[in-house]
Amino acid sequence: MRECGVPDSRSVSALFAGVGGIEIGLERAGFRTEYLVERWEPAQTVLRHRFPGVRLDGDIGDVDALPPCFVVTAGFPCTDLSQAGMTAGIEGRQSGLVRKALTLVGGHGATWVLLENVRNMLPLHGGRAMASITQELSRMGFRWAYRLVDSRFTGVPQRRQRVILLASRTEDPRAVLFVDDAGERDEAELREDAFGFFWTEGLRGLGWCRDGVPTLKGGSTIGIPSPPAVWLPGQPNGAKFVTPGITTAERLQGFRKGWTAPAAGHHRGEGARWKLVGNAVTVGVSAWVGRRLVEPGTWDESLSTRLPVGAPWPTAAWGERGRAWSVDVSPWPERRRYKHLLDLMADDCVPLSHRAAAGFLERLDRGRLRAPEQFRLDMKKHVELTHEP
Repeated sequence: MRECGVPDSRSVSALFAGVGGIEIGLERAGFRTEYLVERWEPAQTVLRHRFPGVRLDGDIGDVDALPPCFVVTAGFPCTDLSQAGMTAGIEGRQSGLVRKALTLVGGHGATWVLLENVRNMLPLHGGRAMASITQELSRMGFRWAYRLVDSRFTGVPQRRQRVILLASRTEDPRAVLFVDDAGERDEAELREDAFGFFWTEGLRGLGWCRDGVPTLKGGSTIGIPSPPAVWLPGQPNGAKFVTPGITTAERLQGFRKGWTAPAAGHHRGEGARWKLVGNAVTVGVSAWVGRRLVEPGTWDESLSTRLPVGAPWPTAAWGERGRAWSVDVSPWPERRRYKHLLDLMADDCVPLSHRAAAGFLERLDRGRLRAPEQFRLDMKKHVELTHEP
């Protein structure tokens, strides 16, 4: 693929596009997706339906150069970085593909580069993954900035923390990522009629989330969907514990209902859709970045402190020419109108199965985790009612 021509100020090329969470958000801010790269067939099917007429290539390894564009995006594979994955680090077979993305970016004239990945990329292996990426960006002449953000700032009831990294050779990413800081939402604004948790846990953690769910995941390591569960204390016994369906999951990521439906025909069916949604970028997050790319602001330089070499990566930082500074901002750039979990849940939720509930309760009783007493009592009742003799 040969690069030619001059990009306009709103064109986007997307690497590791998934189902287009970054791109849909940017389009809401006025950008236009012109090129997509995604190798997984179910994701390709969704992209062809949702971005008709946009060129789609399958394997980034076969891409020699990118077309002219204003923004290059890459939600690169997190398999080797996430705590739920193998944590092989940036040298892992999947996450190491980011090196190919950086090679393409290095020889390209895009004004902006936008990367996204899991929070665990900051501390993993002593911070080597983040150091590798930022050092390469600096070597190529980019000023970079990143910020950990919580998807709940966009109004969706999902506690999902992701690193958003923005880099440019000519513009200032600090004027995009660090301008807004609304601070975490007051707990008093949250309702107490729905509490999300990981039913697959019970010994080491619960993922407890009031009026929301913990992070949606792509599924288990063997491809089985593992949505979080929700405790609904005001519902009748037998209906107090449910798991959201795929439509609810799409809405929790900011997609419209049925966004991943084109992938339903693949052999992995529902599992494929869960992986697509769980690995996606929350649409509202990239929409915020897009709005600030269009209209950068003035950031407060007093929030910046020089980061010593070898220090742990903070939740927000920027750097250039081999030096880095931490930035004192929260994971909540904005506080958009909140969609309460019970109001957002669609009619695709199903009761937590007896097997899942019984296994969770056994681990909870065996472990030392603290949980509300009424939650334990309701779970015991749910196990009794769902038991089939």
